[in-house]
Amino acid sequence: MKNIKVIYLVLMSTVLMSCNNEEPTGPPLWEPDISNVTPYTSADATVAYEAFNKQFYNTDAKLYYSTTEKKGLGSIWTQAIFWDIAMDTYKRTNDPKYLTLVNDIYQGAYNQYDGFNYNNTVKWFIYDDIMWWVISLSRGYELTKNEEYLQNSIAGFERVWNGSYDPVDGGMFWDFQHSGKNACINYPTVIAAMELYKITGDEAYLEKAKNIYEWSKNNLFQKSTGRVADNKVGNNQGFSDYTYNQGTCIGAAVALYKETGDAEYLNDAKLAADYTKNVMSSEEGILPAEGDWNEQGVLKAIFARYLMDLVNEGQDQYLPWIQKNASVAWRNRDKNRNIMFRDYDIPCPVLTVQSFEACSAVGIMQIAPPAAK
Repeated sequence: MKNIKVIYLVLMSTVLMSCNNEEPTGPPLWEPDISNVTPYTSADATVAYEAFNKQFYNTDAKLYYSTTEKKGLGSIWTQAIFWDIAMDTYKRTNDPKYLTLVNDIYQGAYNQYDGFNYNNTVKWFIYDDIMWWVISLSRGYELTKNEEYLQNSIAGFERVWNGSYDPVDGGMFWDFQHSGKNACINYPTVIAAMELYKITGDEAYLEKAKNIYEWSKNNLFQKSTGRVADNKVGNNQGFSDYTYNQGTCIGAAVALYKETGDAEYLNDAKLAADYTKNVMSSEEGILPAEGDWNEQGVLKAIFARYLMDLVNEGQDQYLPWIQKNASVAWRNRDKNRNIMFRDYDIPCPVLTVQSFEACSAVGIMQIAPPAAK
């Protein structure tokens, strides 16, 4: 017993001495290493998605929990992104169980969000929340041909356009109070309009898309660098670098390029992608670790989706970059749960993890084909 006490005192003395040191004397606990990263496989992509659902999917609500603690649902707009990933997984695998999941998630959202009654300002309290769902609902219709999805997409677009569009100065307000015109509503409006134009052939959607894109390029896009401002309040631009703003700018530009053939749109998309890669990412090309315990963890899933739109238009120079990001994240996963983290460069925490921050690399793996080993 005496020996145990002596050992305990020595250990405590060591701990206290180390706590009093102002400078760490040892090597860092983790040094990012992205050399010789093994590419993820298609099988890995399925494992990653299954693990994400095991940790976060609420089979009763048919929506996703906010964290691995499974105490509450994630926020309304992120559920649309999770739904996108479910659709991508079905497209990648053609496994009917994922199509069932796609339809289940829709039903969960229908139940949770007042049957997509966009006039319910308790459930739907920000314009961009609605617009994320408008985009996903249009994709859901394209996948399933369920007319209900399309009608809810059309109704959501109309609700946002009538309440958000500024007919005097142009652009879209992000909130009901019209406090500012953010990238997170303007570029998604272009994407949604182009999705609905593709489905319906209604020229009004194309004109609205061109209108909002032009306003966004003149007010939110730094034409010399490809940097996207987060917002414009009055005459003041607010520049905060977020991957989803870069991504939706790319997606909006690519959608218009595909329809019009105007190379200026394609050049804008490449400029925005280059800024994200060369300025926002690390020296090794790893995307920023957004989302310090908030919904921003989902942003890279959005960026990757629209970067892949650009890749699929023949710009495959960006493909190894996005593949590398997912491969690094997969290598650093929590191998007990097979979930990944918002910071791809470090090991995934083994305790509580958010669905927001765990989803982005999963999303990449569903849409970016695996690299050759």
